Amino acid sequence: MEGVEWRRALRTLGTPITLLLLLALLYFGARWGYRNVTAPPPPIPIPSCTPQAVGSVLSSEKVQVNIFNGSSTQGLASNVSRTMKARGFIVEAVDNTEEKIETTIIVGSSKDDPAVQLVAAQLVGAEIREDGITDGIVDILVGSQFAGYTKTPSPWQIEVSNDPCLPPVTQTPTPSLTPAATPSS
Repeated sequence: MEGVEWRRALRTLGTPITLLLLLALLYFGARWGYRNVTAPPPPIPIPSCTPQAVGSVLSSEKVQVNIFNGSSTQGLASNVSRTMKARGFIVEAVDNTEEKIETTIIVGSSKDDPAVQLVAAQLVGAEIREDGITDGIVDILVGSQFAGYTKTPSPWQIEVSNDPCLPPVTQTPTPSLTPAATPSS
């Protein structure tokens, strides 16, 4: 008889103990989830410099630029992108900026960056703004008093003493430069 009473006592105590364990698990799970949902997101890592071997000369074909229109003139960034492409630069992005810009501003990691200097040499009256980001991409902010381009022959290359920080080239050839496919008959 003692075995039956012991089992009955175990059943009677087992249910509340199991319920308490499940409630504790639910509480700690909810607390962990709430803490992770309300926590600030981790900071986005800033890309680091990737030195690219270019020899003693950095040419425009290796420099990637983003062009942003900070004026009220519609299509100004697109016009600048066409000219920069014609001069050999790789145009990654063309868009507007919320910042109101008057003159042309070149934004890059530092004033001494060869890619920044090469881009600045293309644009009349360009001011250079350092942002410290070493991703190798140069931003061009064009404004309402855009002064235009330097006259040809403009330096489309610049001498460098060290390998500059450049992102890997991801641009695919434009359709006008690839051979046309011939239909098979």
